[in-house]
Amino acid sequence: MHAVQSDQLRNIVIAGHAGSGKTILTESLALSMNVTNRLGTIEDGTTISDYAEDEITRQHSLNSSLVHGTWKGHKINIIDTPGLPDFHGDVKSSMRVADTVFLTVNTSIGVEVGTDLIWDYTREYYKPTVFVLTKLDADRTNYTKTVEELQDHFGQVVTPIQFPAEEGLGHHIIIDVLLMKQLVFSPDKPGSMTVSEIPDLYKKRAEDLHFKLVEAVAETDEELMNRYFEVGNLTEDELRAGIKSALLTRTFFPVFCTSPLHLIGSERLLNAIVNLCPSPIERGPEHAYCSNQNNEKLLDPNPEGPTIAFIFKTMSEPRVGEVSYLRVYSGHIETGHELIDAQTGQLEKIGQVYTMEGQKKIPVEKLLAGDIGMVVKLKDSHTNDTLADKGTDCRISPIIFPEPLLATAIEPIAQGDEEKISSGLFHLHEEDPSFSIEHDTEFNQTILKTLGETHLDAILNRLEKKFSVSVKTSPVKIPYRETIRITANAQGKYKKQSGGRGQYGDVWVRIEPTERNSGFSFSSEVVGGVVPTRYLPAVEKGLRETVATGVLCGYPVVDLKTVVYDGSHHPVDSSEFAFKIAASMAFKAAFDKAKPLLLEPYYTLSVQSPEQYTGEIVGEISSKRGKIIGMDADSRFQIVKAHIPQSSLRDFHMQLVRLTQGRARYSCSFSHYEEMPQDVANQIVTSKEEKESA
Repeated sequence: MHAVQSDQLRNIVIAGHAGSGKTILTESLALSMNVTNRLGTIEDGTTISDYAEDEITRQHSLNSSLVHGTWKGHKINIIDTPGLPDFHGDVKSSMRVADTVFLTVNTSIGVEVGTDLIWDYTREYYKPTVFVLTKLDADRTNYTKTVEELQDHFGQVVTPIQFPAEEGLGHHIIIDVLLMKQLVFSPDKPGSMTVSEIPDLYKKRAEDLHFKLVEAVAETDEELMNRYFEVGNLTEDELRAGIKSALLTRTFFPVFCTSPLHLIGSERLLNAIVNLCPSPIERGPEHAYCSNQNNEKLLDPNPEGPTIAFIFKTMSEPRVGEVSYLRVYSGHIETGHELIDAQTGQLEKIGQVYTMEGQKKIPVEKLLAGDIGMVVKLKDSHTNDTLADKGTDCRISPIIFPEPLLATAIEPIAQGDEEKISSGLFHLHEEDPSFSIEHDTEFNQTILKTLGETHLDAILNRLEKKFSVSVKTSPVKIPYRETIRITANAQGKYKKQSGGRGQYGDVWVRIEPTERNSGFSFSSEVVGGVVPTRYLPAVEKGLRETVATGVLCGYPVVDLKTVVYDGSHHPVDSSEFAFKIAASMAFKAAFDKAKPLLLEPYYTLSVQSPEQYTGEIVGEISSKRGKIIGMDADSRFQIVKAHIPQSSLRDFHMQLVRLTQGRARYSCSFSHYEEMPQDVANQIVTSKEEKESA
């Protein structure tokens, strides 16, 4: 395949809520471009873009997939993305390299939580966005209500380009108010679109929407506004130019109609991609950071410039190894090209370069600036890395993945599998950086943080399938702390005689509560040498070891001061060991008298939700011993801020999804330690005692 010039490229990402028709839209566009000769189905597992075993089993996209085709002399790169929020890491990485976002909306349901999430990503990346209404041939579809919801959510700049002549079963006619034509499709037949005049039945509605379209486009550009005032209308070419310009500035968001399962609207959508969506050149230069100059630089999509390519996705394929999906922002890449990983300085020699049709690799001579493709078997370059010509130090800014919040502890089922698990998770993280792996040294737990339960399940399934290792899951242990309320003192005397030299140590220790987060301190008030100076380090060591392992439940003791102030010794039998044991005994005796208590970690929680769910969210937080500390609002959401015990976060993720139908988002971070209610503390102490006696 020959290289394609930058102005003949269109890079589209299709995103939306799960079940909104993204994969079938990709399939219908591919069929219309003759990429395939039949329309695959999700149920049969025969679509181009959902080819992984776990995707076919679940009947959901779990990975982004690249499909390219040609339409009217233009190469169109389409990235189909997952709809489930658990896999939005792939959505963000794909959106990072696309030039236009197609946001699919199921007209039988309307705006869903995924619609809101994708919209926020388009704002973050400042991407031109087109709404594509799907499933207009489904039962109970409602075009008008869906458009009204889009305008309520995202503003009146959401403007219909088309409306269906009829909705529901049998739908096959679209009225296009940009062309001011009727488009008739023969269901399931590629290339069947016929263009005719709008019948009188739909003419008035079409004229009204055309007038609104012209006004909306004219308002985005002063020159077009003047032209509109002079003539009272805009030509089709002026509208096209105005729409393309307004897409780039995010001042206009067109709405198109499709029923991709029957190829209705697909051909017209391809025309719109070519005529309205920006090429890489029109999209403009990309920001890059150049370390030598310590500043940002704008990279023009110039095929003759220095090569700079960005890896946005990494996957591992059987019998192939690691494959890297990338976009070329400047220059070109070709087989044999030697590039430097700008992050590591590692030299990478490019093997065969491919463009993709799902899992099918199409060899290509070279990829020019603006194009998207794939290379295999890079040595040590991964997602978010920039490949560049030697001597070029510019790096593309990295993808910021959604923060994983659902924490689960994992451990091997088979003894000795720890290394295999570690290696497997490392490779899976290269493919999917949206999950994280942590090691809790306090409890010796490996903690997996994911975007949700389905995400966790998919990772563990891949770990088993790809690396033949199974794990079991358990709740993350809570790092409680022990402390005291009042000052207390006690004696610790260790005396042992069993023939020969004995053991003798005797100390009096006072413990005092200190301010929260002050930790632990040790001092001596011993006078007269009753405890020889040489034994004081052993006393301190005994106290520190006891503090580290706790007294009540085995958790570290914090926020107290220890003072050794008296004692006695034996000139022969005293030893460091004896004084260490005596100090521990004294501490435990004093601790029991100092009104001990348990502290629990509290997190700052921020929940962003539609207003109608605020009451349920506040109630849920309060039922989990959380404390509301504030309420804010932005243009579309209420924000509830609270402090909540870490133990209550264990099932908060699932409860929040249940309460809000997945429409709420949250973030949390450690805040402070706080005294635990006595009844809760008693349960933990009792549980600890039961485990020890079992």
